[in-house]
Amino acid sequence: MKKIGLLLGAALFILAGCFSTGGNTEEKNSTQQEISVSLSGELTTLDSAQYTDVNSSDMIGQLTEGLYRYDEEGEPELALASKEPEVSEDGLTYTFQLKDTNYSDGTPVKAEDFVYAFQTVVDPKTASSSSNRMDIFQNGREIREGDKEVDELGAQAIDDSTLKLQLEDPLPFLPEILTGTPFMPKSKEFAEGEGKQYGTNTEKFLGNGPFVINDWDGNNESWTLEKNPEYWDQDNVQMETINVQVVKEVATGTNLFTDGQLDYTLLADTQAQQYQNDEQAYFEPKAMVGYISPNQKREVTSNVNVRKAILQAIDKDNFAQNILSDGSTPLNGFVASDFAKNPSTDEDFREENGDLLPYDKKAAQQSWEKAKEELGQDEITLELLSADAAMSKKTIEYIQGQLEETLPGLEITIKSVPLQNRLDLQTEGDFDLVFGTWTPDYADPIDFLNFYDSQSGLNTSGYDNPDYDKGLEEARTTLANDPDARWDKLLEMERLLVEEDAAVLPFYQGANAYLKTDRLGGIQVFPFGRTVSYRTTFITE
Repeated sequence: MKKIGLLLGAALFILAGCFSTGGNTEEKNSTQQEISVSLSGELTTLDSAQYTDVNSSDMIGQLTEGLYRYDEEGEPELALASKEPEVSEDGLTYTFQLKDTNYSDGTPVKAEDFVYAFQTVVDPKTASSSSNRMDIFQNGREIREGDKEVDELGAQAIDDSTLKLQLEDPLPFLPEILTGTPFMPKSKEFAEGEGKQYGTNTEKFLGNGPFVINDWDGNNESWTLEKNPEYWDQDNVQMETINVQVVKEVATGTNLFTDGQLDYTLLADTQAQQYQNDEQAYFEPKAMVGYISPNQKREVTSNVNVRKAILQAIDKDNFAQNILSDGSTPLNGFVASDFAKNPSTDEDFREENGDLLPYDKKAAQQSWEKAKEELGQDEITLELLSADAAMSKKTIEYIQGQLEETLPGLEITIKSVPLQNRLDLQTEGDFDLVFGTWTPDYADPIDFLNFYDSQSGLNTSGYDNPDYDKGLEEARTTLANDPDARWDKLLEMERLLVEEDAAVLPFYQGANAYLKTDRLGGIQVFPFGRTVSYRTTFITE
């Protein structure tokens, strides 16, 4: 068993991955650079403005590249930016010069492609769940709320190779943010030509990253990634072919791995227990939070005591240790552990804010009785929705058992559907309770807390607390240059979100648990943001 520790700070990213130096360059080049890997769920889109799931984000990350990328040490490094940007004295204006790079069809990547991509994400007509990510730019929030036009966004192409970004507030960790999927360039000419079909299959997508995608028709569950001959850094990309297969059942993935048909696959559940002492098994921390989101536009789940009862009725320790068994840990808050530290005391955010509504059977039952009295109902039925991946189904079955056992008069029906259907149902508000996971893109607590901003495209629960929105806005703006006050505000906002309003019901922090063949070196497995990158991967024999 191999366990690799990590430390995450607000402006520091340390890669939770395994980098092998086995073999010299000549050996790597002489070996067939082809691998087979699994993905835990289907690919829903290749459009950086439309993705809502990690699997799609991971694939977009293999196919596109922005101003920055992460190096082999987990630090942001220049990618399409040719040099560090010129920054104004007030820290609000960044001017980037771009490298001379191309998309996979040989057409040049231009500064206007970044502007177009950012404007597409923030445009209310796009209805992107990532629209609030553009709040970092001048006028971003006003545009997504419909108060200003998209061409007023603080992103401007001075010429084909010069990009100016104007921020609302100083951001010392801007490079980390700009590695995120919503900040990838998008060929304006190509995307406008495809319209709403952009990113829906191989033929309707154009990227500029290390790989190109073949044989994905928008619905199938296997495809290939091929080395992109137009990629600006192709000389440092070893992999020629990556065969990707969707494997929703973990046991299927481990069987394929054992049979030599996969070089990389995820672990969970009993398979994680089975491989605890295997030299090809890796268990690494990850800032992913598993949570239940209650629909606050429905009568029962709009009741705060119902929500508190549900959260405190879940035995989180038992779930993490005996159901997942993959290095995941119980979590009593929405901001992950070992993720961000107090700028003055270096204390971990999770430790400083304490346990918010931890497992407490008696407290859960007290809240439940109050809720039934307030609702005037003694028998209540709620539906719990999830994607149909094996662990998602097992998770909601566990939650069903916990709630029905602890809360008298409650019946939980469960519904498992393909991921895209689950996302559609969430967007439409067609759910009582939904299980999901969230992984932030950069190491700052606000990337968790922004999820439940009333204007966030990710907030499908209907949670709308003006005090919460105001607190987040202060953290983004007036407190941006006062790290201690900003930190205190974020602590306060998490308590409001979880402890007072029970707007989100977090119950575990995930881990990266996976099997990797010994011949596979240089794979980047990330503790937050996208899960994995094959840019630096190579095969040695």
